[in-house]
Amino acid sequence: MAGCRSCPRLCSRSSAYTLALGLGFVTLGTSRILLLKFSANAENKYDFLPASVNLLAEALKLLFCLAMSLRVIVREGRSCKELSCSSSTSLLISLRWSVPAFLYFLDNLIIFYVMTYLQPAMAVLFSNFVILTTAVLFRIVLKRRLSWVQWAALVVLFLAIVSLTTGSGAKQHTMIVANSHSSPLSIPSNSCLLYIQLLEQKRNSSADESWVSSLPGQAWRDRAVEKLRSLGVGHILLLLQCFISAMANIYNEKILKEGDQLTESIFIQNSKLYAFGLLFNGLTLVLGSEARGLTTHCGLFYGHNIYSLGLVLVTAALGLSVAFILKFRDNMFHVLTGQITTVLVTALSLFLFDFRPSLDFFLQAPMVLLAIFIYNASRPKDPEYSLQQEKLRVINGEVFERSRGDGEELQRLTKPNTDSESEEESL
Repeated sequence: MAGCRSCPRLCSRSSAYTLALGLGFVTLGTSRILLLKFSANAENKYDFLPASVNLLAEALKLLFCLAMSLRVIVREGRSCKELSCSSSTSLLISLRWSVPAFLYFLDNLIIFYVMTYLQPAMAVLFSNFVILTTAVLFRIVLKRRLSWVQWAALVVLFLAIVSLTTGSGAKQHTMIVANSHSSPLSIPSNSCLLYIQLLEQKRNSSADESWVSSLPGQAWRDRAVEKLRSLGVGHILLLLQCFISAMANIYNEKILKEGDQLTESIFIQNSKLYAFGLLFNGLTLVLGSEARGLTTHCGLFYGHNIYSLGLVLVTAALGLSVAFILKFRDNMFHVLTGQITTVLVTALSLFLFDFRPSLDFFLQAPMVLLAIFIYNASRPKDPEYSLQQEKLRVINGEVFERSRGDGEELQRLTKPNTDSESEEESL
């Protein structure tokens, strides 16, 4: 790019930020997958409520972003009304953040149940299907162009994942991972133990009621559940998560960058997002009868261990890193960087978990990574996207050094393109 040739120092610093952001995302993503397994009990289930982990993580992210938002407001001399909904217009604008917040709420909740059915290595490999869903939504929602080679790579990626699922993956999803389990941090109280005993009796009594099978439609539901189990519940949940995750990230990137939001502070934007996330996870604990009873009688930290508390911190940090990636990079950088997580988790599974891949796995897994490499190497040049990235550098203060405060660089980057401009001039 012309900007990089005129100021290599700027590009080197931008590359360093991108590298740090990518390494942080890979480290946190790998740690989260491992902690999800380590925090489970010997039956590969969770003693704590998964929604409690997400609730605590959302609270940490919200507190951090509120503190940083106040710092931004004070430094720029703005009003504290920036964080509130003082008018109906600002209220409607803030309500847009409820959509990605709800999608992220579902995404973060489904992953707990996926990890109870699939081993970490298989889960991260199958999750590469998110590249296909993200690319399609990229084209439909954000109007980003894809080359024919990229579409062909996506087809190869889809076929490789299907082959991996029907081949080596089918033999892996029912295995119980043998890992180190930590004891709960606190001893349940007498009222908590009594409630758990009553809850178990209620479950056993409802399971023994034979008249339920005679209800109309019950046989159909039983056949449907059996069909889902034969197809693989973990694979179905993971497929659903891929669609939800892609929709959440695409919609979030869209409202992070459209119009005046491109120049808005990421901390003010995320404060609204995490407020809705806190609301949705809180409603899960309040509206669910079992979750409400466990939280009331046993507390929010019931069943938590040292790994689950680490999972709270990692989930919060991972959510912040994703927000920075969507704001200052894009969704494809997010999903393609996640492929390093795939390699790391697969390698670590050989040593930490009871993962014994077959020959089919070693033949098919490289096809997934090769298709991803071809997709990334065949990315077409998008002048409009490049211009947007250059504007973000201006907003972040990274090009103020070369403009020396005269505003010439900002005017050049923000003025509309004319038909007479070449592609190199517009960049």
